[in-house]
Amino acid sequence: MAETITITDNRTGEAVEIPILNGGVDSKEWSKLLPGVWFQDPSFGTTSGASSAITELDGENGILRYRGYPIEQLAQKSSYLEVAYLLIFGDLPTPEQFEAWRYEITHHTFIHENLRKHFMEGFHHDAHPMGMLVSTIAALSTFYPEAKDIEDPSVVMKQVIRLIAKMPTLAAGAYRHSAGMPFVYPDNSLDFAANFLSMMWKTAEPRYDANPVLSRALDVLFILHADHEQNCSTTAMRTVGSSHADPYSATAAATAALYGPRHGGANEAVIKMLNVIGSIDNVQSYVDAVKRGEMRLQGFGHRVYKNYDPRARIIKKTADEVFEVTGKSPLLDIALKLEEVALSDEYFLSRKLYPNVDFYSGLIYQAMGFPMDMFTVLFAIPRTAGWLAHYIELLDQDSRICRPRQLYIGKPERDYVPIETRTDAQAG
Repeated sequence: MAETITITDNRTGEAVEIPILNGGVDSKEWSKLLPGVWFQDPSFGTTSGASSAITELDGENGILRYRGYPIEQLAQKSSYLEVAYLLIFGDLPTPEQFEAWRYEITHHTFIHENLRKHFMEGFHHDAHPMGMLVSTIAALSTFYPEAKDIEDPSVVMKQVIRLIAKMPTLAAGAYRHSAGMPFVYPDNSLDFAANFLSMMWKTAEPRYDANPVLSRALDVLFILHADHEQNCSTTAMRTVGSSHADPYSATAAATAALYGPRHGGANEAVIKMLNVIGSIDNVQSYVDAVKRGEMRLQGFGHRVYKNYDPRARIIKKTADEVFEVTGKSPLLDIALKLEEVALSDEYFLSRKLYPNVDFYSGLIYQAMGFPMDMFTVLFAIPRTAGWLAHYIELLDQDSRICRPRQLYIGKPERDYVPIETRTDAQAG
């Protein structure tokens, strides 16, 4: 027998029975019974805004799966480009499919010279790389006007390939400009992560060969950040995409949402917190200050996860591998001690505050030489595949334009008073 709930309007005695499907109920049935009565959920924390087959996130049990595949298996056995294919197409590729996909991505890494010379180089010397990235993504739509033909799946797929391929080029170019360094062209003989590292760090050498451990570590981080269900930036992608904006404009909107410190800036906040703590000896006093409400524990807890973030376990292992190459960060011991103290304190355990993906990712990026203003940019590169998967999905679903309702809490109707006779009370 199907599970249902019954909603009764106590004012009239009318009732409606609504089936529970996939852990949710259809709000349209509610609206039939109670027209004009809206759910109040300002941050959409308890509202499903989409039906999606892309990412499964079980926050209570600490489970993350892309298209059914556990994140642990993908991080261990797969590559970012293979995961990007999985997110976009729904299944892992055959060898032939992957080679064709890799070739397409690899050979669309270059950007138009006018975008570089007349747009990227037009930014002020101290422009934030993330601000440059948002702007240049949006500008790409002017270089590919055919992208507006979103009714043609082949046209959409062409833009998907371009965006995934060019994102590292734009990201590295933004950094090089902000650092006063010359632009480095893609090296299509390298894999996805190694090519990005080349565009970031190459100087005078004819070829930049990244340390394979660091290249693989970055690839793992890209896999872990490729998608995360209906977060703020993905919701922005789906909202803008629902207006049938082209993929570049929608991706720029998603990137802008990620730019906010509450979303993409969490790992930077962790580094700043560890610097404030300064020493292992200060960990306990900092934790005590957190419990008094005087400080914040950055990198712990998650809006959805009420268990250990599965990505955090993977990242912790990856951090060990990176530090074997780069040398241990002086902040690592503080981070390890902080995790130890917090996870042995009932105050944090009872509130289900466990380390999340951001707790160690910033330490890895820092050890690899990335400045903190690049951390969010590094987040945007892999998340592009997830955003685009959601964009394609909403087009396939023929989703209506996103248009939430509101509960009006303003003044009741009032009459206009001419300005010459208006008093302070009437103006207010």
